[in-house]
Amino acid sequence: MEIGIDSFAAMMSGNSTKTLNDADALAQLLERIEHADKAGLDIFGIGEHHRKGFLDSAPTLILAAAAARTKRIRLTSAVAVLSAADPVRVYQNFSTLDLISGGRAEMVVGRGSFIEAFPLFGYNLHDYDELFAEKLDLLLKIRDNEFVTWSGKFRPALNNLPVYPRPMNGTIPIWLGVGGTPESFVRAGTLGLPLMVAIIGGETHNFRPLVDLYREAGKRAGFKPEQLKVGMHSLGYVAKTSQEARDDFYPGYAESMTKVGKERGWAPMTRSRFEAQVGPRGALLVGSPEEVAEKIIRHSEALGGISRLTFQMDTAEVPHEKLMEAIELIGGKLKGLVG
Repeated sequence: MEIGIDSFAAMMSGNSTKTLNDADALAQLLERIEHADKAGLDIFGIGEHHRKGFLDSAPTLILAAAAARTKRIRLTSAVAVLSAADPVRVYQNFSTLDLISGGRAEMVVGRGSFIEAFPLFGYNLHDYDELFAEKLDLLLKIRDNEFVTWSGKFRPALNNLPVYPRPMNGTIPIWLGVGGTPESFVRAGTLGLPLMVAIIGGETHNFRPLVDLYREAGKRAGFKPEQLKVGMHSLGYVAKTSQEARDDFYPGYAESMTKVGKERGWAPMTRSRFEAQVGPRGALLVGSPEEVAEKIIRHSEALGGISRLTFQMDTAEVPHEKLMEAIELIGGKLKGLVG
């Protein structure tokens, strides 16, 4: 199983132990990516947001800077908000990243969980799903063809036009990032795209019927089981002991989740709810390397097997030094326990 980290370059709650300016926060993020590479992690992803508190509105720039400082770790979006982007530019950006990194670029594309990108780039939120379906179609057309002929509703047509540069090995892996919408799982299976499931709360086994929909749709479309990869993105953090991990992670996690909850009608986060989520059936991967490794294996079994797991650690505003220690534990200990 591939193990990695996703970051939203988030400064959501303002860590009480250290105040950072944006430049220092990005410098520390690049240091963590470099450390993840040296620690043996397989993947590092950068998300995309267009709101205060996040520094990832231009993820390929962060990934390109990381490419120059790393040697083997794969670099991906987590996720690229394709609905509000031009697929031609998205492909060009990631192809360029692929060349800079020596063939280590990937994409996870999705619709995003926040809506700021739509008015910012002139799109109507009522076209949410139609925009994504059309733009994904164009992106896959570009992936498979140097010269592209294509027409749609939201973008001018392409008539046998080339898209450059092309990636180092001829293609870039494209994963579909999904939340809890059955149609998204079916779409990924029908297209034969690897699936990255964001599970940030609740109980992981509840997502099994949706993953089964994905695999069934892929089978009907003629794809082999080994082509239908499933990955899981989860909030998580690792420390030397489970108690230390919980105590480090909870304060910032509670503050950030309560802020988001005010927008979405969720109840404020409490310690008891947090403890339930870090328990055996909850989605949060917070604990010692041994505890979290066991939980990852249980999650994989609950979903019928996963090939990739990525931690999202920085939304809890754990200090940089502790995140560096967590990366060391994930790469040096947990990864070996998961196998």
